[in-house]
Amino acid sequence: MLDFGVVDTHVHLWDIANISYPWLADIPLLNRNYLPADYKDAHGEVPVEKMVFLECDAVPGQEVAEARWVASLIEEEPRLAGLVPSAPLESGAAAAEVLDELARIPQVKGVRRLIQSQPIGFCVQPRFIEGVRLLERYGFSFDICINHLQLANAIEMVRQCPNVSFILDHIGKPDIKDGLLEPWKTELRELSRMPNVYCKVSGMVTESDTESWKREDLKPYIDHVIESFGPDRVVFGGDWPVVLQAARYTEWVETLEWAVSGVSQTELRKLFRDNAISFYRLG
Repeated sequence: MLDFGVVDTHVHLWDIANISYPWLADIPLLNRNYLPADYKDAHGEVPVEKMVFLECDAVPGQEVAEARWVASLIEEEPRLAGLVPSAPLESGAAAAEVLDELARIPQVKGVRRLIQSQPIGFCVQPRFIEGVRLLERYGFSFDICINHLQLANAIEMVRQCPNVSFILDHIGKPDIKDGLLEPWKTELRELSRMPNVYCKVSGMVTESDTESWKREDLKPYIDHVIESFGPDRVVFGGDWPVVLQAARYTEWVETLEWAVSGVSQTELRKLFRDNAISFYRLG
């Protein structure tokens, strides 16, 4: 078990009586409240010191309400050091109205607009690019949440926004279940050449065979991520409670520890702590 304070860069929290999440209706396991006390129970002996909340795909128009609700939990759960809410960046310059509201919440460090459920070219539309470029004004980063088929366009989006800091969620959601490496492997390497991009090692078990995955299935992907981005631009994410569809929280942490067992203690701390503090400016 890790013997230092961990920063989990990918925690979801929701109260289904407070904010509407239509996608939960199809997933009985997740279709209930997941609150800070539940997260504490789930991480058990993993020494989580700080958490970053990631938006949970609420219905459009509830982005600010969700962020305010999570900020209200900080008194109960002071480890909530950073928030990454959603914003309608496809609105272009008009997205500033929501971004202005989010900027009033001190813990907001960046935004995420889900791309994974959108058409292939969604993130390279001119208005979307305009919206992403707005983030520089607020000092916000952008979490890229795509599937592997959208990675080429994500690369183009990043190229067009050189002054924005990006982090790739869930290593770009490669098809681990079918063992596919290309073109994800080549495209990930290309993305890693851009110095304003980090990679979040998260969400992998749910891209595997959720019933019968083995840690050996994940290792080639983890190895390539760390080789491509190096020890200074990779961060750990728990993806709780979504991870529960395939593994216990502690099982995912143990799997990642096993996969990187050859790294130095310094590099292990960077992966599980230091890089997250740097990227999300957690202090």
